[in-house]
Amino acid sequence: MAEGGRHRLDRLEPMLNMAEGIARLGALAESRVVSTLARAFADAGFDLAIVGGPVRDALLGRATNDLDFTTDARPDDILRIVTPISSAQWDIGRAFGTIGARVRGAQVEITTYRADSYDGITRKPTVEFGDTIEGDLVRRDFTVNAMALRVPGQTLVDPTGGVEDLVRGILRTPADPAVSFGDDPLRMLRAARFASQLGFGVDPATEAAMAELRQTLEIVSPERIQAELVKMLATDDPVRGIRLLVETGLMNEFLPEIPALQLEVDEHHHHKDVYEHSLTVLRQAIDLEKTRNPGSAPDVPLRLAALLHDIGKPSTRRLEPGGGVTFYHHDIKGARLARKRLQALRFDSATIASVTRLIELHLRFFGYSEGAWTDSAVRRYVRDADAELERLHILTRADVTTRNVRKASRLASAYDDIERRIAELAAQEELDSIRPELNGNRIQEVLGIGPGREVGEAYRFLLDLRLDQGVLGEEEAERRLREWWESRRDGGSTRASTSTSD
Repeated sequence: MAEGGRHRLDRLEPMLNMAEGIARLGALAESRVVSTLARAFADAGFDLAIVGGPVRDALLGRATNDLDFTTDARPDDILRIVTPISSAQWDIGRAFGTIGARVRGAQVEITTYRADSYDGITRKPTVEFGDTIEGDLVRRDFTVNAMALRVPGQTLVDPTGGVEDLVRGILRTPADPAVSFGDDPLRMLRAARFASQLGFGVDPATEAAMAELRQTLEIVSPERIQAELVKMLATDDPVRGIRLLVETGLMNEFLPEIPALQLEVDEHHHHKDVYEHSLTVLRQAIDLEKTRNPGSAPDVPLRLAALLHDIGKPSTRRLEPGGGVTFYHHDIKGARLARKRLQALRFDSATIASVTRLIELHLRFFGYSEGAWTDSAVRRYVRDADAELERLHILTRADVTTRNVRKASRLASAYDDIERRIAELAAQEELDSIRPELNGNRIQEVLGIGPGREVGEAYRFLLDLRLDQGVLGEEEAERRLREWWESRRDGGSTRASTSTSD
């Protein structure tokens, strides 16, 4: 390594197999946005460097989205420099040394060198500005994120060996991991996220510190934990990060239902490894998601449902005589557990509703594979899934992890069949918006009643009729409604004060 951890880009290529990445980093430094900023800061007498993720991703040949910079300029100076060359500025992070701006159409953040200290009680640092870029970099989370490219001179500053760790595919903290994680326990979850995102392993000392300090995660807010979990699940390989969190014990601190899936299997009662099954379902769901919805953003609610779909099994497991194992109603139990856990992690209500509904319904299809459903049953399947139907298709298919080729083929064919029937019924009946031919107002007119309980009961009768028999037409629906109403009157079930228009 060059003295002081500094490399000219044109001297890096012979020592690394990163030709494309180095070229990409050089191109980034010469882009209009970066060159405009570099010139402005140099003219004002300050240093400027691209820092962290953009440097790492460029060297790896990955797409670079956000542009983060670090400088020896203080916040007031940063704002003064960027104002003439930007179309917008924001200083919401001024107290932490960060000024945001829109330069040549790109959003950038520029932060003064930091030399923070932590009290070990909260994640909030005592903000202190630093004087050197090396001092700023060594306080960052991992060596691969602790590199900076000085501009316009294109000198790579790497005081902690980040380039070598990129080549090795290793996550390592710049400082002693016990100190780094003690300063900010959220970094332990970031290790899992970056392991998934980059496909990297974790340095043994860093992993050991994660296990030792796992309980310090209690000082991190649920919202922060949730954010890291979501980012990890949105990667192409979240299973790598999940395994790391389970093996270090960190998962027990915020999502204990996952390690609890590692059920003991004795020699007399054999059943599928629920933990490994769940990870396989997650992988298969991601593959299906990409195949069925190419180009779409990662579907985090679907991935959460895939990971959590069997968390009701540990509490519902029963060992039967003769070596059998049952998990009766684990779908309902799992949905309740998921709701409680996701609420504790401060997930939004829409995500919670989606995940719990998918868990509740994930077993419904397997009755179909044992015998074709009536059209009425198919309609109910669609109605119950409602907006979650496409996700339910993916989750149900992903839930087949059997090694029995014949059984897997039979289940896949059965689900092909149910999807075909759903499509046919949808084309015939606009299944996506199933509703009775008569709305509440028309029900009141036909029966000559006012708003009340009876209108709701009549609506449900017509909805069941619609699901069971398909489209009837308004005239036939009115006739059936009157028959139903008369049968209720004959049975004395209506209120004495109720009148009809017949």
